[in-house]
Formats: sequence, structure tokens, C-alpha cells
Amino acid sequence: MNHQQPEPVHVVQKRRDSALNALAHGVPYVEFLGIEFDRRGDELTAILPFSEKLIGNPMLPAIHGGVTAAFLETAAIIELGWSILWDDIESGGVDPETLTPGQLPNFPKTIGFTVDYLRSGLPRDAYARARINRSGRRYASVHVEAWQDNRTRLYAQATGHFLMPARDG
Repeated sequence: MNHQQPEPVHVVQKRRDSALNALAHGVPYVEFLGIEFDRRGDELTAILPFSEKLIGNPMLPAIHGGVTAAFLETAAIIELGWSILWDDIESGGVDPETLTPGQLPNFPKTIGFTVDYLRSGLPRDAYARARINRSGRRYASVHVEAWQDNRTRLYAQATGHFLMPARDG
């Protein structure tokens, strides 16, 4: 009998991180804002490292509302893209080591995105997590929460509705 040894965990983790990096950096705005993603299993946390260019009101100072909205929308879209890619990686349909931009899933298109600004974004790092409420063949609904120092003290939250990309199969 031919028994294949399972791959070491660190090799699998590195491949998943590489796939996430390819996905996230396929969005030019991610680079401009400096958004990073921390992955634990299939859970993503978006990180917006503080930079002076993010300040909208220097008198407070506070992170610009448009930056906050873009951060939340990006977290939602990457979460949706990652959920598609994760399934493809786990099923063996995609080899993360050979991913090229042409092999990445198309991103969902925003139908509507509503942001609730709960308090000013302070001049420090921000974090966001998106939760997919519903994801079907054509439509997805996502809720995103953003915080800074305290996970229970949100500074913004959003709900987005997205048109999912057509998939083969």
C-alpha cells in the first residue's frame, strides 16, 4: 500500500498565507491604504496600520470617514474572496503555490454598502472583521465591525450587499 505522509502544518500554513497575500494584494487600494490581513485558520482580521495620510480632520485628529468606509468595504470583499479561495484550496481544486492573478477568483461587486460611524477613528491602528451572513451563487450579505484598542468598543460597523462572481462548475 502506498501511504502518503500528510504535509507538515507549517508548509500548509505558508501556502495558505501565500494565497491570502496574492488575493489581498490584487487590490491596488489595499496597497495604497496599507491594509494587511492576519489569518488564523479560515478567520481573517484586517489591519489598517496608522499613517498620517489617513487623517481627515487634523484638528481632532481623526481617521477620514472615507478611509474607514474603504477599510470596511475592503475587509468585506477580501473575506468573500477568501471564502471562495479557501474552499477551492481545501478541496484541492487550487494549488496555492501556483496561483497567478488570472487564477484568483473574481471579486464580488458591491451592490450597496452602509456604514455606521460610532465614534471617531483615533490616530492609531485599526482592526476589522467581516462576517458573511449569507453567500449564495449570485448574492452575498456581509457585516463588518471595526475597532482600535478594545474589540468590544467599535468605532464603525457596516453592512454590505454584493453580487457574487460567476463560478465554473
